[in-house]
Amino acid sequence: MDKRQKAWELMCKYTHNVNLRRHMLAVEAAMRAYARRFGADETLWGIVGLLHDFDYEQYPNVAVGGHPNAGASVLRARGYDETVVRAILSHATEVTGVHRESLMEHTLYAVDELTGLITAVALVRPSKDIRDVTFKSVKNKWKDRAFAAGVNRAEIETGAAAIGMDLWEHVDVVLRAMQEIAAELGLDGTGTD
Repeated sequence: MDKRQKAWELMCKYTHNVNLRRHMLAVEAAMRAYARRFGADETLWGIVGLLHDFDYEQYPNVAVGGHPNAGASVLRARGYDETVVRAILSHATEVTGVHRESLMEHTLYAVDELTGLITAVALVRPSKDIRDVTFKSVKNKWKDRAFAAGVNRAEIETGAAAIGMDLWEHVDVVLRAMQEIAAELGLDGTGTD
């Protein structure tokens, strides 16, 4: 079994919520896009994206005894490389104490919240098709602080700067990555779950 399939099966074992699975698929797609852009290991970066919230459904409290610390223990027990574990821990520094250092760690932080905002933009479109979402429509919704109010825009801005990306170029990279897997994200306008 290849590494990606192994990660997918682990994520599915711990996560039954379809929307949470789709979030992790979106983050995986964004991480893979950035790995290609930065000349990094696409499989490694994708696995980090796919597994970053795998424990959240079972351990929803972002806390020392909860997400993502609980998941890190599972990953270590299953033999995952410490690079993967550390990257996942670094996306919640406030409870893990693991500060982002590598480009991969900064990228995970940069794309995580942004995938949620882009998903929300797609869901309010009449077609519910992410392929109909434009860069401009994301930018317009960004300015409306009442829209997707739970999305931490400051985190997205900080993340983009940490990976050396202009905010709007960053939005474009992540949007395009998500558009490539529209059907997997349930955002292809078919209305199927």
